[in-house]
Amino acid sequence: MNNITDWEGYLAKFEEVLAQETPQPPYDNPMYLDYFKLNRSRQKRWLKTAKINEELTQAIKAIDEKQTWYLITEPWCGDAAHNAPFIYMMSELNPNITLKVVWRDTEPFMIDDYLTNGGKSIPKLVIRNENEKDLHVWGPRPAECQVLFTKLKEENADFEKQKVELQNWYNKDKGESIQKEFLEMI
Repeated sequence: MNNITDWEGYLAKFEEVLAQETPQPPYDNPMYLDYFKLNRSRQKRWLKTAKINEELTQAIKAIDEKQTWYLITEPWCGDAAHNAPFIYMMSELNPNITLKVVWRDTEPFMIDDYLTNGGKSIPKLVIRNENEKDLHVWGPRPAECQVLFTKLKEENADFEKQKVELQNWYNKDKGESIQKEFLEMI
């Protein structure tokens, strides 16, 4: 399937977009491209600084059956810039876990089976067993952050305000909420 890659393929997509003289849509929009570059920077920062806590590390290492973690996302996604690095780092803790990145906007559209309030919100993580049976679904953001996002939407906050408030939430949280939710989930 041409809409699935591994983590390295996901990271390579960022470099591919930046290497293009005229980026393909939606990256041909300068505002979109700037936000994409900001997401890339944030993601790199999390990959360098984030740590998975000991309790969650032990819980993930205790998974004794093969699992495939399908991360549905796109490089332009601001929430993915903050959450995907943690999901990647968690998946690396156990050889029973295979992480596959699924492009939301490329057929076939796996996201259609995992909508959030009718929308294609990402990132979305689908954890399946070796028989491809869904074990868990997480996303598009930690529950507390989702409450903030919903509040901002209800207030009709513009994109800039949403972006700043969500960024502030992620910076303050430092990945603690996603780790707590994953510990409860697995």
